[in-house]
Amino acid sequence: MRKALQRLKESGAVRSMAQGIYVRPKINPLIGEVFPTADEVARAIAKRDKIRIVPTGTYALNALGLSAQVPMKLVFLTDGAPREIKVGKRSIKLKKSAPRNLAAKGPTSALVIQGLKEIGKDRLHAGEKQRIIELLKKENPKHLKHDMDLAPAWIRQIMEQALK
Repeated sequence: MRKALQRLKESGAVRSMAQGIYVRPKINPLIGEVFPTADEVARAIAKRDKIRIVPTGTYALNALGLSAQVPMKLVFLTDGAPREIKVGKRSIKLKKSAPRNLAAKGPTSALVIQGLKEIGKDRLHAGEKQRIIELLKKENPKHLKHDMDLAPAWIRQIMEQALK
């Protein structure tokens, strides 16, 4: 298996993204080779290792559209082994977390909970709050109700406004 992978690398059929992570590059006629994003790599690792991941911090805010900053280090909470993976100039950090932090069913509400934890209770602006409520209105109400029980009280109040 290792020799076959080495031959594929030497022929250019696959490229190494990080240790143990290989990709078959797609060719775009205008820009050449196109590689997966760091987020796609993180999701592929989660699928391969059968672990759950949830974006946190600045990356969660960026994914929600609340921040224009694109972090160089993507931080994910996980129920798997903690580790850091270099992907080009960026890095993916997997931080071990309690199962409660990974139990959110709705993808948007999971991002909202982590993003609001990053902003903090006293630093949330009215415009940001309204944007979050609009995003949560698109979430499946059943998932949103489930995820409200996992959120801190001040975040739960914001999530309840999306159900009205």
